[in-house]
Amino acid sequence: MGTSTPPPGSGTAAAYDPIAEAYAQENATSLLNEYYNRPAIRALLGDVAGKHILDAGCGSGPTLVDLVEDGATAVGIDGSAALIDIARERVGNDVELQVADLAAPLHFGDAVFDDVVCSLALHYLEDWHAPLAEFRRVLKPGGRVILSVEHPFVMLFTQLQAGHTPNYFDTRPRTESEMAGITGELTFWDRSLATMFRTFVESGFRVTHMDEPGPAPEALERFPDFFADKDDPRFLAFLFVVMEA
Repeated sequence: MGTSTPPPGSGTAAAYDPIAEAYAQENATSLLNEYYNRPAIRALLGDVAGKHILDAGCGSGPTLVDLVEDGATAVGIDGSAALIDIARERVGNDVELQVADLAAPLHFGDAVFDDVVCSLALHYLEDWHAPLAEFRRVLKPGGRVILSVEHPFVMLFTQLQAGHTPNYFDTRPRTESEMAGITGELTFWDRSLATMFRTFVESGFRVTHMDEPGPAPEALERFPDFFADKDDPRFLAFLFVVMEA
């Protein structure tokens, strides 16, 4: 279900390079990406005009586009060189882009960013302490991390329905051979809700907002069959969190 790209240190970034173009095209029109995750992240960002913002795990650049259009100075990093190339085509040469490993120290100074966006990238990592510590280091005092991850309940229920018996409380790997109709060997790391929030606190953050939002209003027109029998358009897919350093 994840929809951004992992850093090289996770061992799965190479899987994105040969499918980058098809993957970016799929994300640009999908319910989960274009009409759910992207607008939710944009809403949580709020007014970004004049801010210096790092998009950690920027993928093909949809959030970078939003940041630039809304007046931010954006920097994007991602583990897939092919997706960074696509992001470059979308945002031009004025936006700094790097191929970088979220599991390794970031090549930025201390306290240089107003916000860090990490959209659907952390769930490719077994250890969240290291990247969160780096986010905190590069953030200015009072800076925010705006992130989305696969909802832990969704992943548990999906595995149970498939006949698996995972231990919800373990931090455990999950390998997918196909995502959004695209074949590629991808490894995700599932963990409990309590583990997530304990890690946020241990990494020096204060959680200020958590949400399970509905999709953008346009989604109901774009995907009428999906919403035809729903009185409430909300559905579980991703978890959205805002934290302050």
